[in-house]
Amino acid sequence: MKKILGVLLFLFTNFAYPLSPSEEKQLLKDIAEIKATLKTFMEQTDKRFEELREDMNKRFELIDKRFEQTDKRFEDVNNRIMELREDMNKRFERLYTFLWIITGIFTTLTTSVIAFAWWDRRTIIRKTKEEIFEDMERELKPEKFKKLLNTLREKAKNDKELEAILKKYGLL
Repeated sequence: MKKILGVLLFLFTNFAYPLSPSEEKQLLKDIAEIKATLKTFMEQTDKRFEELREDMNKRFELIDKRFEQTDKRFEDVNNRIMELREDMNKRFERLYTFLWIITGIFTTLTTSVIAFAWWDRRTIIRKTKEEIFEDMERELKPEKFKKLLNTLREKAKNDKELEAILKKYGLL
């Protein structure tokens, strides 16, 4: 700006028509006023630019704070997601353990029922055999039993298969 004023002053002094001393004073006064106005304008412009710069810096700081808040939010959300994932994993582990427990109980119950049924069947069959033999002994008096045995021995003389069976059990 100073250069422009210097150039204008040079042009006015060298190429313009000669001025009277009062006109020259007036011109110098006007130039001084223009300088003062320009200086004021420049100061105001600098002040405006400085205010704009400060305002922009404040806005950038606000934007930075917003980004920090957003980062914190994302971090909180990420932490919450990780907590939920861990909770889900723990729940699945508990469910898996519970399923193993249920499977063990079912297997134990099934095995117990089958073992009980097998034991009960054997017991019933043995007891039934004993009862049948007791009934046979009661019904077959020793004389009848001897008669039955003698009949089988007579039959075994003609039947080789019956003879082998009676020998096997020591009845011949």
